[in-house]
Formats: sequence, structure tokens, C-alpha cells
Amino acid sequence: MSSDPRPTLATTAIHAGEFHDPTGAHIAPIYQTSTFTFEDMDAVEAFTNGESDAYVYTRPGNPSRAALAAKIAALEGIGLGGGRDQVKAEIFGSGMAAISAALMGLARAGDHLLTQQVLYGSADALISNVLTGYGITNSRIPALDPAALERELETHPNTAVVYMETPANPTMSIIDIARTAEVAHAHGVKVVVDNTFATPVIQRPLEHGADVVVHSTTKYINGHGTVVGGAVVARDSEWMTERIKPLVGGLGGVPSPFDCWLTNIGLKTLPLRMARHSENGMAVAEYLDRHPAVVATHYPGLPGHPGHEVAARQMDAFGAMIALDLGSYEAATHLLDRVKLAKLGVSLGNVDTLIQHPASLTHRLVPPDERAASGITDGLVRLSVGLEDVEDIIADLEQGLSG
Repeated sequence: MSSDPRPTLATTAIHAGEFHDPTGAHIAPIYQTSTFTFEDMDAVEAFTNGESDAYVYTRPGNPSRAALAAKIAALEGIGLGGGRDQVKAEIFGSGMAAISAALMGLARAGDHLLTQQVLYGSADALISNVLTGYGITNSRIPALDPAALERELETHPNTAVVYMETPANPTMSIIDIARTAEVAHAHGVKVVVDNTFATPVIQRPLEHGADVVVHSTTKYINGHGTVVGGAVVARDSEWMTERIKPLVGGLGGVPSPFDCWLTNIGLKTLPLRMARHSENGMAVAEYLDRHPAVVATHYPGLPGHPGHEVAARQMDAFGAMIALDLGSYEAATHLLDRVKLAKLGVSLGNVDTLIQHPASLTHRLVPPDERAASGITDGLVRLSVGLEDVEDIIADLEQGLSG
């Protein structure tokens, strides 16, 4: 396979990790079982002695989950040349389970964690409230500015992790992955990137120096709103085996085989879907950017976006997530109450368009002063642009913004 990721994304998404059982079934079956049996005690001894990779119980391992993990790892590592075979993935029962495992796999009591100011609401709560109870402190750096990051690393020599979202949820701010990794690695610190908004189709953080990638597979990777899941991906296979694998079995936050199977089916069309999502996202962002009722449109594909140049370097397209600020809660409510095609609800990355109010939903538990510091105003609306005809999406927004 060529080291150039662009010609092989679609083929990898369809074929990586696939297997066919002895029946010859074209699509791999769902291994919907809790337990696997052994032929005899010789087979048990072979497993006990490490001479076989037999499946025993679905919590630590299942063929349906292994197939999905192999496919995600192949996509995230597609541009790493000979190093792609070292990339491994583990699948979890939610995106938050994946984020928790990644951070727990890198940080211990007494360690420090650095991150950007704005974070997905549940990740914010994990870092600010949960991990602190286990002795892992944290501090925030707006946009992970490199100079400020350098100072903070010097102030906190016990830092173990720099954690980022890019594009960020919900403000669409962009972090320079390569520059952040350069600064962090100079201090012996690992970098974790939440790649949910971009997916490995349009951004592969490992290529830019990140150590670990996390996903909510609930979103674009599944693409159809039918499951909840997450993934941890890293090019350090030893770390995955020694630090992440034990958290799979020990904490047990794993998805069902059926959920893995559904996610794998959705993942096969991810390159095709992301191309259409990105095309629609750009058209909608350009429309919103011109609309007199919209105070600001935050989309990295717009030349006026402060992160546009960085996004153009590290992303192959700009995705379909948009944040629009309407200036007030009343104006946001006016739009959210009037749209018809776009559905009001949390989550994102579905084939259909979703719209939501972060301050009331995904970030409602973030204190108001912290929301303000993160740029999450009461007038901010987050839009996940779907695969409908873009003229219909724009028409729906137009009637929602009018009046």
C-alpha cells in the first residue's frame, strides 16, 4: 500500500480489518456472545501459556470489536509509511470512556495535565472535576499558544499530558498539532488529540506528531446515529498493550458486538460521507458568513477564521461542523424554534443535519464564567451539517433566520 494516504482511504475504509468466516459470508458475522468455549484442556493450556490468542470472554476481547479496531487503526496510520503497522486501536463503550482511558493510561496521581481553554462539556467535567479527585491537576491555556505552553510546562514539570480538541467543540477553534507536539515532546510530555470532528479521513494527528488519538465513534465514524462508542489509537503498540489493554478488561467500558458491527458498517462509507459533509459544510458556512442576522460564523474553511492557515496545513478538508453566534439567547432561540429540516438535539456527525444550543445542552454544566472564557456565548449555536441537498439545508436556515 502506498504511503500516500489520499489514493487509499476509501479502499482501507472498506477492506482493513475485514475477515470471512468458514461459511463464506461476504459480511463478517456479529459475534453476539458473552463467552467463547474451548475444545479441550490442551486448548486452555495453550491460551494460558500465551501460545494462542483465543477469545475467552467478550469484555476483554471479541472478533467484532477487533475488526473495528483494526479498521480505525489502519485509517489513522495510513500516512505513516512503514510505521503504520505499529498503530493499534482499542474500542470503548463511549467517547468519554475512550478519553478517560487515554488520560488514565498516561497520567497518575501527582501528575499535571495541560489543555486548551474550550473543551467538550463532558471532557471538561472529567478533567476539572473527576481526575482532580484522583490527584491529577490541570491548567488551561487559551488556544494552547506555544509560548504560553512553554511557560506552563516550565511551571509544571510534573506535566504528563497535553490534551487538545481540534477543531474544538463547540467553538471550532484550531490548534497547531505539530507545533504543540514539538513543544510538549521537548519536555517529555505526551500529546493526546480528540479527532472526532475531523475523523481520520480529513485529519490524522499521528502524522503531525501526536502520540494518542481519541474518537467518539458515535459521531461521524458510525455516521447514522445508531450507537454510542469510542476509540483510543496510538502508534506505541507497547503502551497500548501495557497501559490501555488492562483498562479495557479492568474497567469493562466496552461496546456490544452488535454496536461494533454497526459502527464498522458505517465506517466503510466514511470517506464518501466526509467528502459530501465537507462540501455541504463549506457552502453553508459561506451562506451564514454573508447573512446579516449572523454576528459571527466560526468555520475553519473560511479565510477569515483565525485558524484557517493551520487548518489548511493539517486537514485535507474542513468538515461540516459550524458555530454561529447570533448575538443573544433570544436570537438563538428564534432560529432553533423555527428550523424544520434541521433537528434540535445533541450529538453530531449523522447523515441528517443537527442543531443545538451549547450553553443549554452540551456545555450546560460548565460554569457560566468558564463558558464565557471559552467563547461559548448565550447566542452561540452549533450546527452539524448533514448530507441533504445543500439547497434544502440553506433554505431551512433562511426561513429560520428570517422574521
